[in-house]
Amino acid sequence: MADGTDTKSSNQMWGGRFASGPAAIMEEINASIGFDKKLFAQDIRGSIAHATMLAHQGIISTEDKDKIVHGLNTILSEIEAGNFEFSRSLEDIHMNVESRLAALIGPAAGRLHTARSRNDQVALDFRLWVKEELQKCEQALTGLIAAFLDRAEEHADTVMPGFTHLQTAQPVTFGHHCMAYVEMFGRDRSRVRHAIEHMDESPIGAAALAGTGFPIDRHMTAKALGFREPTRNSIDTVSDRDFAIEFLSIAAIAGMHLSRLAEEIVIWSTPQFGFVRLSDAFSTGSSIMPQKKNPDAAELVRAKTGRINGSLVALLTIMKGLPLAYSKDMQEDKEQVFDAAESLELAIAAMTGMVRDLTINAARMKAAAGSGYSTATDLADWLVREAGLPFRDAHHVTGRAVALAESKSCDLAELSLEDLQAIHPAITDKIFDVLTVEASVASRKSFGGTAPSEVRKQIAFWRARN
Repeated sequence: MADGTDTKSSNQMWGGRFASGPAAIMEEINASIGFDKKLFAQDIRGSIAHATMLAHQGIISTEDKDKIVHGLNTILSEIEAGNFEFSRSLEDIHMNVESRLAALIGPAAGRLHTARSRNDQVALDFRLWVKEELQKCEQALTGLIAAFLDRAEEHADTVMPGFTHLQTAQPVTFGHHCMAYVEMFGRDRSRVRHAIEHMDESPIGAAALAGTGFPIDRHMTAKALGFREPTRNSIDTVSDRDFAIEFLSIAAIAGMHLSRLAEEIVIWSTPQFGFVRLSDAFSTGSSIMPQKKNPDAAELVRAKTGRINGSLVALLTIMKGLPLAYSKDMQEDKEQVFDAAESLELAIAAMTGMVRDLTINAARMKAAAGSGYSTATDLADWLVREAGLPFRDAHHVTGRAVALAESKSCDLAELSLEDLQAIHPAITDKIFDVLTVEASVASRKSFGGTAPSEVRKQIAFWRARN
Protein backbone atom coordinates (compact mmCIF):
# COMPACT_ATOMS: atom_id res chain seq x y z
CA MET A 1 0.00 0.00 0.00
CA ALA A 2 2.67 2.43 1.03
CA ASP A 3 4.57 1.99 -2.22
CA GLY A 4 1.46 2.58 -4.31
CA THR A 5 1.32 -0.89 -5.90
CA ASP A 6 -2.12 -2.07 -6.97
CA THR A 7 -2.61 -5.81 -6.65
CA LYS A 8 -5.42 -7.62 -4.90
CA SER A 9 -3.14 -9.20 -2.32
CA SER A 10 -1.02 -6.20 -1.36
CA ASN A 11 -3.85 -3.70 -1.30
CA GLN A 12 -6.10 -5.47 1.18
CA MET A 13 -6.27 -3.38 4.32
CA TRP A 14 -6.05 -6.44 6.54
CA GLY A 15 -2.49 -6.99 5.23
CA GLY A 16 -0.80 -10.29 6.07
CA ARG A 17 -3.64 -11.85 8.06
CA PHE A 18 -5.01 -13.60 4.93
CA ALA A 19 -2.79 -15.52 2.53
CA SER A 20 -4.92 -15.09 -0.58
CA GLY A 21 -7.20 -12.45 -2.02
CA PRO A 22 -10.98 -12.64 -1.65
CA ALA A 23 -13.10 -14.75 -3.93
CA ALA A 24 -14.92 -12.85 -6.64
CA ILE A 25 -18.25 -13.19 -4.85
CA MET A 26 -16.74 -11.83 -1.64
CA GLU A 27 -15.31 -8.88 -3.51
CA GLU A 28 -18.72 -8.25 -5.04
CA ILE A 29 -20.63 -8.29 -1.75
CA ASN A 30 -17.92 -6.44 0.16
CA ALA A 31 -17.36 -3.50 -2.18
CA SER A 32 -19.15 -0.25 -1.46
CA ILE A 33 -17.30 2.11 -3.80
CA GLY A 34 -20.24 2.05 -6.22
CA PHE A 35 -22.21 4.22 -3.83
CA ASP A 36 -19.91 5.55 -1.11
CA LYS A 37 -17.82 7.43 -3.65
CA LYS A 38 -20.50 10.08 -3.13
CA LEU A 39 -18.66 10.81 0.15
CA PHE A 40 -15.38 11.79 -1.54
CA ALA A 41 -15.46 15.46 -0.53
CA GLN A 42 -16.29 14.65 3.08
CA ASP A 43 -13.63 11.93 3.20
CA ILE A 44 -10.93 14.27 1.93
CA ARG A 45 -12.07 17.10 4.17
CA GLY A 46 -11.94 14.83 7.21
CA SER A 47 -8.48 13.51 6.28
CA ILE A 48 -7.09 17.02 5.89
CA ALA A 49 -8.40 17.97 9.34
CA HIS A 50 -7.01 14.76 10.82
CA ALA A 51 -3.55 15.20 9.25
CA THR A 52 -3.42 18.83 10.38
CA MET A 53 -4.22 17.79 13.94
CA LEU A 54 -1.63 14.99 13.89
CA ALA A 55 1.06 17.46 12.87
CA HIS A 56 -0.08 20.03 15.46
CA GLN A 57 0.23 17.35 18.15
CA GLY A 58 3.67 16.27 16.93
CA ILE A 59 2.43 12.81 15.93
CA ILE A 60 3.53 13.28 12.33
CA SER A 61 5.96 15.80 10.89
CA THR A 62 4.89 19.08 9.33
CA GLU A 63 6.63 17.98 6.13
CA ASP A 64 4.52 14.81 5.92
CA LYS A 65 1.38 16.78 6.76
CA ASP A 66 2.08 19.23 3.92
CA LYS A 67 2.59 16.36 1.48
CA ILE A 68 -0.61 14.69 2.64
CA VAL A 69 -2.69 17.86 2.37
CA HIS A 70 -1.29 18.69 -1.07
CA GLY A 71 -1.92 15.13 -2.25
CA LEU A 72 -5.47 15.11 -0.92
CA ASN A 73 -6.27 18.41 -2.63
CA THR A 74 -4.87 16.97 -5.86
CA ILE A 75 -7.16 13.95 -5.51
CA LEU A 76 -10.13 16.22 -4.82
CA SER A 77 -9.41 18.12 -8.03
CA GLU A 78 -9.08 14.87 -9.98
CA ILE A 79 -12.42 13.55 -8.73
CA GLU A 80 -14.23 16.84 -9.36
CA ALA A 81 -12.77 16.96 -12.88
CA GLY A 82 -13.86 13.37 -13.56
CA ASN A 83 -10.29 12.19 -13.99
CA PHE A 84 -10.14 9.81 -11.01
CA GLU A 85 -10.43 6.09 -11.63
CA PHE A 86 -12.29 4.36 -8.81
CA SER A 87 -11.19 0.77 -8.19
CA ARG A 88 -13.71 -1.86 -7.06
CA SER A 89 -10.89 -4.02 -5.70
CA LEU A 90 -10.10 -1.28 -3.18
CA GLU A 91 -13.60 -1.66 -1.70
CA ASP A 92 -14.52 1.84 -0.60
CA ILE A 93 -13.89 5.55 -0.91
CA HIS A 94 -11.40 5.56 1.96
CA MET A 95 -9.05 3.00 0.42
CA ASN A 96 -9.42 4.46 -3.07
CA VAL A 97 -8.30 7.85 -1.78
CA GLU A 98 -5.54 6.41 0.36
CA SER A 99 -4.19 4.26 -2.49
CA ARG A 100 -4.09 7.22 -4.84
CA LEU A 101 -2.44 9.31 -2.15
CA ALA A 102 0.30 6.69 -1.80
CA ALA A 103 0.86 6.80 -5.55
CA LEU A 104 1.15 10.59 -5.45
CA ILE A 105 3.31 11.19 -2.36
CA GLY A 106 4.85 7.86 -1.44
CA PRO A 107 5.46 6.59 2.12
CA ALA A 108 4.11 9.74 3.81
CA ALA A 109 0.62 8.60 2.82
CA GLY A 110 0.89 5.70 5.23
CA ARG A 111 1.07 8.12 8.17
CA LEU A 112 -2.39 9.56 7.49
CA HIS A 113 -4.22 6.63 9.08
CA THR A 114 -2.40 7.05 12.40
CA ALA A 115 -4.83 7.23 15.35
CA ARG A 116 -7.95 6.51 13.32
CA SER A 117 -9.89 3.58 11.91
CA ARG A 118 -12.19 3.19 8.96
CA ASN A 119 -14.91 2.86 11.61
CA ASP A 120 -14.62 6.44 12.84
CA GLN A 121 -13.64 7.64 9.37
CA VAL A 122 -16.85 6.44 7.74
CA ALA A 123 -18.88 7.70 10.70
CA LEU A 124 -17.34 11.12 10.12
CA ASP A 125 -17.84 11.13 6.35
CA PHE A 126 -21.46 10.01 6.60
CA ARG A 127 -22.26 12.42 9.41
CA LEU A 128 -20.76 15.34 7.48
CA TRP A 129 -22.79 14.38 4.40
CA VAL A 130 -26.05 14.08 6.31
CA LYS A 131 -25.43 17.38 8.09
CA GLU A 132 -24.90 19.13 4.76
CA GLU A 133 -28.04 17.50 3.36
CA LEU A 134 -30.06 18.68 6.36
CA GLN A 135 -28.81 22.21 5.74
CA LYS A 136 -30.00 21.92 2.12
CA CYS A 137 -33.38 20.68 3.36
CA GLU A 138 -33.67 23.65 5.71
CA GLN A 139 -33.13 26.04 2.81
CA ALA A 140 -35.53 24.16 0.54
CA LEU A 141 -38.28 24.10 3.17
CA THR A 142 -37.79 27.81 3.78
CA GLY A 143 -38.37 28.38 0.06
CA LEU A 144 -41.53 26.24 0.10
CA ILE A 145 -42.86 28.10 3.13
CA ALA A 146 -42.18 31.42 1.37
CA ALA A 147 -44.15 30.22 -1.66
CA PHE A 148 -47.13 29.37 0.53
CA LEU A 149 -46.92 32.70 2.35
CA ASP A 150 -47.12 34.53 -0.97
CA ARG A 151 -50.17 32.53 -2.06
CA ALA A 152 -51.80 32.93 1.37
CA GLU A 153 -51.39 36.68 1.24
CA GLU A 154 -52.77 36.77 -2.29
CA HIS A 155 -55.82 34.73 -1.27
CA ALA A 156 -56.48 35.74 2.34
CA ASP A 157 -60.06 36.66 1.30
CA THR A 158 -60.67 33.90 -1.25
CA VAL A 159 -63.46 31.69 0.09
CA MET A 160 -63.38 27.94 -0.39
CA PRO A 161 -64.98 24.93 1.26
CA GLY A 162 -63.24 23.40 4.22
CA PHE A 163 -63.51 19.63 4.36
CA THR A 164 -63.71 16.84 6.86
CA HIS A 165 -63.98 13.28 5.50
CA LEU A 166 -63.61 15.03 2.10
CA GLN A 167 -67.15 16.29 2.64
CA THR A 168 -67.96 19.99 2.74
CA ALA A 169 -67.75 21.10 6.37
CA GLN A 170 -67.46 24.88 6.84
CA PRO A 171 -66.30 27.74 4.65
CA VAL A 172 -62.66 28.74 5.02
CA THR A 173 -60.33 30.87 2.95
CA PHE A 174 -57.74 29.55 0.56
CA GLY A 175 -55.23 31.71 2.40
CA HIS A 176 -56.06 29.87 5.62
CA HIS A 177 -55.69 26.52 3.85
CA CYS A 178 -52.27 27.59 2.56
CA MET A 179 -51.24 28.56 6.07
CA ALA A 180 -52.04 25.02 7.25
CA TYR A 181 -49.18 23.86 5.02
CA VAL A 182 -46.97 26.63 6.33
CA GLU A 183 -47.47 25.15 9.79
CA MET A 184 -46.74 21.63 8.54
CA PHE A 185 -43.58 22.51 6.69
CA GLY A 186 -42.57 24.81 9.53
CA ARG A 187 -42.61 21.79 11.85
CA ASP A 188 -40.55 19.87 9.31
CA ARG A 189 -38.00 22.67 9.28
CA SER A 190 -37.89 22.69 13.08
CA ARG A 191 -37.20 18.96 13.05
CA VAL A 192 -34.37 19.55 10.57
CA ARG A 193 -32.84 22.19 12.83
CA HIS A 194 -33.12 19.97 15.88
CA ALA A 195 -31.52 17.10 13.98
CA ILE A 196 -28.55 19.28 13.08
CA GLU A 197 -28.20 20.16 16.75
CA HIS A 198 -28.41 16.49 17.79
CA MET A 199 -25.74 15.32 15.36
CA ASP A 200 -23.33 18.24 15.72
CA GLU A 201 -20.57 16.08 17.24
CA SER A 202 -17.38 14.88 15.57
CA PRO A 203 -16.74 11.09 15.48
CA ILE A 204 -13.12 11.24 14.32
CA GLY A 205 -10.68 10.04 16.98
CA ALA A 206 -12.92 7.29 18.32
CA ALA A 207 -10.79 4.95 16.18
CA ALA A 208 -12.02 1.34 15.85
CA LEU A 209 -14.11 1.41 19.05
CA ALA A 210 -11.85 2.13 22.04
CA GLY A 211 -10.21 5.44 21.24
CA THR A 212 -6.45 5.72 20.72
CA GLY A 213 -3.25 5.86 22.73
CA PHE A 214 -1.87 8.69 20.60
CA PRO A 215 -2.11 12.21 22.12
CA ILE A 216 -4.70 13.47 19.64
CA ASP A 217 -6.80 16.62 20.04
CA ARG A 218 -10.37 15.72 19.12
CA HIS A 219 -11.63 19.19 19.97
CA MET A 220 -9.29 20.61 17.34
CA THR A 221 -10.62 18.34 14.58
CA ALA A 222 -14.21 18.94 15.70
CA LYS A 223 -13.73 22.68 15.38
CA ALA A 224 -11.94 22.38 12.04
CA LEU A 225 -14.82 20.33 10.64
CA GLY A 226 -17.54 22.66 11.91
CA PHE A 227 -18.84 20.49 14.73
CA ARG A 228 -19.86 21.81 18.12
CA GLU A 229 -17.75 19.24 19.98
CA PRO A 230 -16.43 15.67 19.72
CA THR A 231 -18.55 12.66 20.62
CA ARG A 232 -18.11 11.46 24.21
CA ASN A 233 -18.11 7.66 23.96
CA SER A 234 -15.95 5.85 21.44
CA ILE A 235 -18.09 2.68 21.40
CA ASP A 236 -21.30 4.58 20.73
CA THR A 237 -19.54 6.76 18.16
CA VAL A 238 -18.74 3.95 15.75
CA SER A 239 -22.04 2.16 16.50
CA ASP A 240 -24.28 5.16 16.00
CA ARG A 241 -26.42 5.73 12.95
CA ASP A 242 -29.14 7.64 14.79
CA PHE A 243 -28.30 10.72 12.75
CA ALA A 244 -29.10 8.84 9.54
CA ILE A 245 -32.27 7.32 10.97
CA GLU A 246 -33.37 10.72 12.25
CA PHE A 247 -32.77 12.19 8.80
CA LEU A 248 -34.91 9.47 7.25
CA SER A 249 -37.61 9.99 9.90
CA ILE A 250 -37.70 13.70 9.11
CA ALA A 251 -37.74 12.94 5.39
CA ALA A 252 -40.63 10.49 5.86
CA ILE A 253 -42.72 13.01 7.80
CA ALA A 254 -41.97 15.81 5.33
CA GLY A 255 -42.69 13.41 2.49
CA MET A 256 -46.04 12.57 4.05
CA HIS A 257 -46.89 16.28 4.18
CA LEU A 258 -45.82 16.71 0.57
CA SER A 259 -47.92 13.71 -0.40
CA ARG A 260 -51.03 15.09 1.29
CA LEU A 261 -50.55 18.34 -0.60
CA ALA A 262 -49.95 16.46 -3.83
CA GLU A 263 -53.20 14.54 -3.31
CA GLU A 264 -55.11 17.78 -2.85
CA ILE A 265 -53.62 19.20 -6.03
CA VAL A 266 -54.58 16.02 -7.89
CA ILE A 267 -58.16 16.26 -6.59
CA TRP A 268 -58.51 20.02 -6.99
CA SER A 269 -57.28 19.95 -10.58
CA THR A 270 -59.97 17.48 -11.71
CA PRO A 271 -62.83 18.89 -13.80
CA GLN A 272 -65.19 17.80 -11.03
CA PHE A 273 -63.51 20.19 -8.58
CA GLY A 274 -61.85 22.70 -10.87
CA PHE A 275 -60.33 24.65 -7.97
CA VAL A 276 -56.84 24.92 -9.47
CA ARG A 277 -55.07 24.54 -12.77
CA LEU A 278 -51.49 23.43 -13.26
CA SER A 279 -49.50 24.90 -16.10
CA ASP A 280 -47.96 22.80 -18.84
CA ALA A 281 -44.66 22.97 -16.91
CA PHE A 282 -46.03 20.57 -14.26
CA SER A 283 -48.46 18.52 -16.36
CA THR A 284 -48.36 15.95 -19.14
CA GLY A 285 -50.80 14.80 -21.78
CA SER A 286 -52.09 11.42 -22.82
CA SER A 287 -50.74 9.40 -25.72
CA ILE A 288 -54.28 8.49 -26.78
CA MET A 289 -56.66 11.05 -25.23
CA PRO A 290 -55.88 14.53 -26.55
CA GLN A 291 -58.07 16.30 -23.99
CA LYS A 292 -56.12 15.02 -20.99
CA LYS A 293 -53.91 17.20 -18.80
CA ASN A 294 -52.46 15.00 -16.08
CA PRO A 295 -50.97 16.32 -12.82
CA ASP A 296 -47.96 14.03 -13.16
CA ALA A 297 -45.61 16.17 -11.06
CA ALA A 298 -47.98 15.98 -8.09
CA GLU A 299 -48.49 12.25 -8.59
CA LEU A 300 -44.74 11.63 -8.66
CA VAL A 301 -44.26 13.66 -5.47
CA ARG A 302 -46.93 11.45 -3.91
CA ALA A 303 -45.06 8.34 -5.05
CA LYS A 304 -41.68 9.54 -3.75
CA THR A 305 -43.07 9.27 -0.24
CA GLY A 306 -43.30 5.51 -0.61
CA ARG A 307 -39.61 5.30 -1.49
CA ILE A 308 -38.65 7.47 1.48
CA ASN A 309 -40.76 5.39 3.86
CA GLY A 310 -39.14 2.24 2.53
CA SER A 311 -35.68 3.69 3.16
CA LEU A 312 -36.55 4.46 6.78
CA VAL A 313 -37.89 0.95 7.40
CA ALA A 314 -34.85 -0.58 5.70
CA LEU A 315 -32.32 1.23 7.87
CA LEU A 316 -34.28 0.60 11.07
CA THR A 317 -34.32 -3.08 10.16
CA ILE A 318 -30.58 -3.13 9.41
CA MET A 319 -29.74 -1.57 12.78
CA LYS A 320 -32.27 -3.26 15.03
CA GLY A 321 -30.28 -6.38 15.93
CA LEU A 322 -26.69 -5.19 15.88
CA PRO A 323 -24.53 -5.61 19.00
CA LEU A 324 -22.05 -2.88 19.86
CA ALA A 325 -19.83 -1.69 18.31
CA TYR A 326 -19.35 -1.82 14.52
CA SER A 327 -20.70 -4.55 12.23
CA LYS A 328 -20.37 -4.79 8.47
CA ASP A 329 -24.15 -4.64 8.21
CA MET A 330 -23.75 -0.90 8.66
CA GLN A 331 -22.24 -0.63 5.20
CA GLU A 332 -25.84 -0.95 3.99
CA ASP A 333 -26.79 2.35 5.67
CA LYS A 334 -25.92 4.77 2.90
CA GLU A 335 -27.88 3.87 -0.21
CA GLN A 336 -31.19 4.37 1.58
CA VAL A 337 -30.14 7.77 2.85
CA PHE A 338 -28.75 8.86 -0.51
CA ASP A 339 -31.93 7.80 -2.30
CA ALA A 340 -34.24 9.40 0.26
CA ALA A 341 -32.28 12.64 0.18
CA GLU A 342 -32.51 12.81 -3.59
CA SER A 343 -36.22 12.01 -3.52
CA LEU A 344 -36.98 14.60 -0.84
CA GLU A 345 -34.90 17.31 -2.48
CA LEU A 346 -36.65 16.76 -5.80
CA ALA A 347 -40.11 16.57 -4.23
CA ILE A 348 -39.69 19.84 -2.32
CA ALA A 349 -38.38 21.61 -5.42
CA ALA A 350 -41.25 20.30 -7.56
CA MET A 351 -43.85 21.24 -4.97
CA THR A 352 -42.42 24.73 -4.52
CA GLY A 353 -42.70 25.20 -8.27
CA MET A 354 -46.26 23.89 -8.36
CA VAL A 355 -47.40 26.10 -5.48
CA ARG A 356 -46.05 29.20 -7.18
CA ASP A 357 -47.41 28.07 -10.55
CA LEU A 358 -50.98 27.17 -9.58
CA THR A 359 -53.81 29.15 -11.14
CA ILE A 360 -56.61 29.52 -8.58
CA ASN A 361 -60.24 29.45 -9.73
CA ALA A 362 -61.67 31.69 -7.00
CA ALA A 363 -65.19 31.68 -8.48
CA ARG A 364 -65.35 27.90 -8.50
CA MET A 365 -64.05 27.76 -4.94
CA LYS A 366 -66.64 30.26 -3.74
CA ALA A 367 -69.48 28.39 -5.40
CA ALA A 368 -68.36 25.16 -3.80
CA ALA A 369 -67.93 26.85 -0.42
CA GLY A 370 -71.66 27.47 -0.21
CA SER A 371 -72.64 23.93 -1.13
CA GLY A 372 -73.43 21.13 1.26
CA TYR A 373 -75.04 23.47 3.82
CA SER A 374 -71.61 24.65 4.93
CA THR A 375 -73.03 27.51 7.02
CA ALA A 376 -75.14 25.19 9.18
CA THR A 377 -72.77 25.64 12.11
CA ASP A 378 -73.19 29.41 11.78
CA LEU A 379 -76.95 28.96 12.16
CA ALA A 380 -76.42 26.86 15.28
CA ASP A 381 -73.94 29.38 16.72
CA TRP A 382 -76.42 32.20 16.07
CA LEU A 383 -79.15 30.34 17.95
CA VAL A 384 -76.80 29.93 20.92
CA ARG A 385 -75.55 33.50 20.82
CA GLU A 386 -78.76 35.40 19.95
CA ALA A 387 -81.59 33.11 21.08
CA GLY A 388 -79.90 31.65 24.15
CA LEU A 389 -80.38 28.02 23.18
CA PRO A 390 -78.06 25.35 24.57
CA PHE A 391 -75.79 24.21 21.76
CA ARG A 392 -77.27 20.70 21.63
CA ASP A 393 -80.76 22.18 21.17
CA ALA A 394 -79.42 24.59 18.55
CA HIS A 395 -77.78 21.64 16.80
CA HIS A 396 -81.14 19.86 16.65
CA VAL A 397 -82.94 22.95 15.31
CA THR A 398 -80.27 23.42 12.65
CA GLY A 399 -80.54 19.78 11.61
CA ARG A 400 -84.28 20.30 11.00
CA ALA A 401 -83.48 23.40 8.92
CA VAL A 402 -80.99 21.44 6.81
CA ALA A 403 -83.55 18.68 6.28
CA LEU A 404 -86.12 21.28 5.15
CA ALA A 405 -83.62 22.87 2.75
CA GLU A 406 -82.81 19.44 1.31
CA SER A 407 -86.50 18.75 0.78
CA LYS A 408 -86.85 22.07 -1.04
CA SER A 409 -83.57 21.57 -2.98
CA CYS A 410 -82.26 24.92 -1.83
CA ASP A 411 -79.52 26.37 0.36
CA LEU A 412 -80.09 27.44 3.96
CA ALA A 413 -79.92 31.10 2.97
CA GLU A 414 -82.74 30.49 0.45
CA LEU A 415 -85.21 29.32 3.10
CA SER A 416 -87.80 31.95 3.97
CA LEU A 417 -88.01 33.54 7.40
CA GLU A 418 -91.39 31.86 7.79
CA ASP A 419 -89.84 28.46 7.07
CA LEU A 420 -87.19 29.03 9.72
CA GLN A 421 -89.57 30.44 12.33
CA ALA A 422 -91.81 27.41 11.85
CA ILE A 423 -88.82 25.36 13.07
CA HIS A 424 -88.04 27.75 15.96
CA PRO A 425 -89.88 31.02 16.68
CA ALA A 426 -86.78 32.75 18.13
CA ILE A 427 -85.23 33.03 14.67
CA THR A 428 -85.34 36.58 13.23
CA ASP A 429 -84.35 38.07 9.90
CA LYS A 430 -80.90 38.80 11.36
CA ILE A 431 -80.11 35.15 10.79
CA PHE A 432 -79.51 35.92 7.10
CA ASP A 433 -76.52 38.06 8.06
CA VAL A 434 -74.57 34.94 9.07
CA LEU A 435 -75.66 32.47 6.40
CA THR A 436 -73.37 33.75 3.63
CA VAL A 437 -69.94 32.17 3.22
CA GLU A 438 -68.26 35.57 3.47
CA ALA A 439 -69.96 36.29 6.79
CA SER A 440 -69.08 32.82 8.01
CA VAL A 441 -65.35 33.15 7.40
CA ALA A 442 -65.24 36.73 8.65
CA SER A 443 -66.74 35.65 11.97
CA ARG A 444 -64.04 33.07 12.71
CA LYS A 445 -61.73 35.53 14.46
CA SER A 446 -60.49 33.22 17.18
CA PHE A 447 -56.70 32.90 17.33
CA GLY A 448 -55.65 30.72 14.41
CA GLY A 449 -59.08 30.97 12.79
CA THR A 450 -59.97 31.41 9.14
CA ALA A 451 -61.08 35.07 9.28
CA PRO A 452 -59.07 37.04 6.71
CA SER A 453 -57.90 39.41 9.44
CA GLU A 454 -56.56 36.48 11.46
CA VAL A 455 -54.96 34.88 8.41
CA ARG A 456 -53.06 38.11 7.76
CA LYS A 457 -51.81 38.15 11.34
CA GLN A 458 -50.44 34.63 10.92
CA ILE A 459 -48.83 35.56 7.61
CA ALA A 460 -47.09 38.48 9.33
CA PHE A 461 -45.93 36.20 12.13
CA TRP A 462 -44.43 33.70 9.69
CA ARG A 463 -42.84 36.33 7.50
CA ALA A 464 -41.00 37.65 10.55
CA ARG A 465 -40.05 34.08 11.50
CA ASN A 466 -39.07 32.86 8.05
